[in-house]
Amino acid sequence: MAKVEKGKVFRAAGFLMVTMVISRILGYARDVVLYNIFGQNRITDAYNAAFSIPDFLYSILVGGALSSAFIPVFSSYIAREEKDEAWQVASIVLNWVMLLLSFGIIICFVFTPQLIDLLVPGFDAEAKKLVITLTRIMLFQTVFMSLSGITQGILHSYQHFTAPAVGSMIYNLFIVGLGALLAGPIEARFPGYGVASFSIGVVTGSLASFAVQLRALRKIGIHYSWSFNFRHPGVQRLISLMIPILIGLSVSQINGFVTQGLGSSLSDGMIAALRTGQRFMQLPIGIFAIAIGIAIFPTLTSTAALNQIDEFKKSMSLGVRSVMYITMPSAVGLAVLSEPIIRVMFEFGGEFTAEATTAAAQALVFYCFGLVGYSVTHVLSRSFYALQDTRTPVIIGIVSIVANVLFSLLLVGPLQHRGLALAYSLAGIIQCGLLLLFLWRKLQHIDLRNMIISFFKTAIACVAMGAIAYGSAMVLGNALDLSSKLNQVIQLGTAMVLAVIVFFVITGAMKMEEAGLVWDIFGKRFRRIGFLRRYFEKQKQAAAAAEAASTATEPVENEER
Repeated sequence: MAKVEKGKVFRAAGFLMVTMVISRILGYARDVVLYNIFGQNRITDAYNAAFSIPDFLYSILVGGALSSAFIPVFSSYIAREEKDEAWQVASIVLNWVMLLLSFGIIICFVFTPQLIDLLVPGFDAEAKKLVITLTRIMLFQTVFMSLSGITQGILHSYQHFTAPAVGSMIYNLFIVGLGALLAGPIEARFPGYGVASFSIGVVTGSLASFAVQLRALRKIGIHYSWSFNFRHPGVQRLISLMIPILIGLSVSQINGFVTQGLGSSLSDGMIAALRTGQRFMQLPIGIFAIAIGIAIFPTLTSTAALNQIDEFKKSMSLGVRSVMYITMPSAVGLAVLSEPIIRVMFEFGGEFTAEATTAAAQALVFYCFGLVGYSVTHVLSRSFYALQDTRTPVIIGIVSIVANVLFSLLLVGPLQHRGLALAYSLAGIIQCGLLLLFLWRKLQHIDLRNMIISFFKTAIACVAMGAIAYGSAMVLGNALDLSSKLNQVIQLGTAMVLAVIVFFVITGAMKMEEAGLVWDIFGKRFRRIGFLRRYFEKQKQAAAAAEAASTATEPVENEER
């Protein structure tokens, strides 16, 4: 790749990372406004449940499946300068999606009451009525989100990243703005339905997001055609790529339906508490695990294509170890500091009470058990994809659905909403374990010894880190008046800083190779923090020297052993 092209890619990646963080901050602001206006109760349970049908429609017809498959197909035509064929594929896809989506929206709109009975059987009649109203409003979001998904795929193929990234930020801005602005007037006219203002914000935000991308698309040049040629080679290839991804995405959708259905029979606010806990659990996965998986995927693909199996194993092993290195302390930190984190982020004197904090914190603790498992799954799944095996991850994904259902039924009684979070975590651990087992059977040797060593080294550092975080939070909690937001921030900030220092000092002393890769992926974006850069580089050099010395002095072991 030319130097200029590399620079463009890195600048785009940096811009996307920044906009992703901003979008997540806006998403957090949306939740803060929502919960402080209405609280964590049956109203916000209904609002969260109302996303189920629109999200399912979007995931099935567009979502990650179409986006992941569309970009390679469309880009391949553009790269070969076959723009007419590229736009022919885009037009066919758009026409079919809109046709199927229109049919799906009509069906879901007419049968919303029956579908809601299936999704939240534990809600009373009044709560179900609210979910039906909010769902029917948000069904219109699906149209604009689907258009945005296809438009985004086209723009990304043209190396245009700005408009889609800005669109995602505008989406959250509209939800926050219209939700806060209209909640009072709607509540005054329709008591209990003020939360519909946020649903209106969802629809308006999705429209605004699409409008931003459409403007960018018009600059590129739109070449739309009215065609439903299902047998076009590009469309057939796209469908073949979509199917395994679609099944994989369905796993998370079904698991979500199971959790929500059982959660609807629990006390008010538990669905909202579960959603809040899961969003915090997903943060390290979204920021770190997926980034490492994406960064290492090209290497896995190329080494597999060239039949360089030893290099493939090393890359996969380093990817798994690096994910464990960064997500295990994240899980421990989130679990140990769950209550201070939720308190700082959501308690602002509104309707989000101390009891709501406790419920969300409990959900977060039990979700953290599965954080590492779900994170490592991103590397292991990509390892199978690189080996052109999409069937195994799909089968294992189905097994994880069954496990989640069984564990949920067993644990929801004794542990309530905590049992549902734990069931989700156990299903993720089983999925990760099975992927590792079948990859070991496929490749025989997968550097399991180094993975185990890395796991225990990281675990040792995490135990010390967790003890320091918990102890300092307890001491400061007893010494400070936590009714003050400043004191809450001091408690949480001090505990987090001490925990991070302890973790890096201990893992640095153990000269863990994983620290080097983590710095390569994330640390270079913070070059101005000179001492941090020098620290990681020194650890990386020491690890490389130790590995070289070990290789030179130790006898070569039989790899199969």
